[in-house]
Amino acid sequence: MQIPQEELMQTARPGEWVETAPTLLDLDFSRFRMRIDTDRYTSVGYQQRERTAIWMRVWQIAGRTDELPGPGDWKEYTILDQSFVIVRGNDGELRGFVNACRHRGNKICHGSGHAARITCPYHLWSYDLEGRLRGVARPDLVGPIDKGELGLLEVPVDTLAGFIFLNPDRNAPALAEYVGEELIAMLAPYRLDEMTTVLDVREAIDCNWKVVIDAFQEGYHIQGIHPELLRVIEVDPTTSRHRFFGDHSVACAPFEVANSGSVGLEEQLQGIRELPATFPGVAEVLPRFEELVDAVRTEDGTLELPEGVTPRTILQRATRETLTRKGLDVSGLTDAQMSDNHAFLLFPNFFMTIRAGEATVITAVPHPGGDPNRCVWHIRSYYWLTPDLAEAFRAPPVEVTEPGSYEYFLALQQDYVQMPRQQAGLRNSALEHMALVREEVNIADFHETVDRYLAASAS
Repeated sequence: MQIPQEELMQTARPGEWVETAPTLLDLDFSRFRMRIDTDRYTSVGYQQRERTAIWMRVWQIAGRTDELPGPGDWKEYTILDQSFVIVRGNDGELRGFVNACRHRGNKICHGSGHAARITCPYHLWSYDLEGRLRGVARPDLVGPIDKGELGLLEVPVDTLAGFIFLNPDRNAPALAEYVGEELIAMLAPYRLDEMTTVLDVREAIDCNWKVVIDAFQEGYHIQGIHPELLRVIEVDPTTSRHRFFGDHSVACAPFEVANSGSVGLEEQLQGIRELPATFPGVAEVLPRFEELVDAVRTEDGTLELPEGVTPRTILQRATRETLTRKGLDVSGLTDAQMSDNHAFLLFPNFFMTIRAGEATVITAVPHPGGDPNRCVWHIRSYYWLTPDLAEAFRAPPVEVTEPGSYEYFLALQQDYVQMPRQQAGLRNSALEHMALVREEVNIADFHETVDRYLAASAS
């Protein structure tokens, strides 16, 4: 069970932040506002303020880079009533444009596709892949125009970890500046850009977009909503870790079989065997895990673990060896990252849990119809797969049009059912605020960021 010498000689890895980050018991809660006004979830006026202050000013996920692999590939991205088109140019660069013809404002693109030129279907004005106006129908009817001044309006587009980000603000700071060097460094060793999309589901649900973001930033609800997880996950205020990076945050509740200090080794092993019901990627690790477990059993089957070895460390070793054998370079990840999910929130709506070899991203945006009691959530899961398997397991996008017709995996389905219930309660006019508890500190930080954006827009 020794760590290879070459790994011991490595410099500090980004995942080691958990070793020094504060626990819930270490945080200064005087800087957090733990009462959250409920009108922010139900008020049309509040949502309109968010539109201007947040959604028209922030970087937001618009897709994955592998959706647009070659020159001429394009896709539409919409936020509220705003539409954009992202195009890969002949030079290989991704660019974003306002999805409106410069002639009469007609929407040019819908959905996704491939074209050598982008042509408006109304009057057949055409643009090249860099957005320059190249042709107009019936020049004799058009008269003299300066094509150089009538190119598509460009908006910032950039990429990070295999994701395409777009910002509606044409004067936005660079994505790297927005996210920050430290968070970018934390994400890099996971090699997210090499992962394959294995789940891609989008659906309108009956709750405010912030109800979704809130729900996935705390583990306090496990007891009530996810009882099946109690056997394998224990939220412990002495071990959970939290870091805040201006607008963004990252947290980690180290994986450990619940009550591991008071239950036997065989029960701990069984808890790990049950993990695939919640973390499907663990399934491919279990064969190597069982081999390592069998290697430390005596002839009569008794489990005798060497000093410093636990079921948790066996899982970590099995994960590292399985992924390395597949070809994934996990040398930049710590042993803890073999088993522990880190939860990232990139403001405003990119929530991701990630561990070695797999990630799940949940985003939510206001419903385009304008009702603050509705939103659209988007669930995407990613695995690191070998090239021969990547295409076989790549999931096409699913747009759910009939509520309740799509069955999510168990934990996600439980959240799907719960969130509209919370929204129904928040609509009661007598309930003026929510009272957060300490375990929900990341929710408090998120809402402080919302408040900062609204205040900045009002000044």
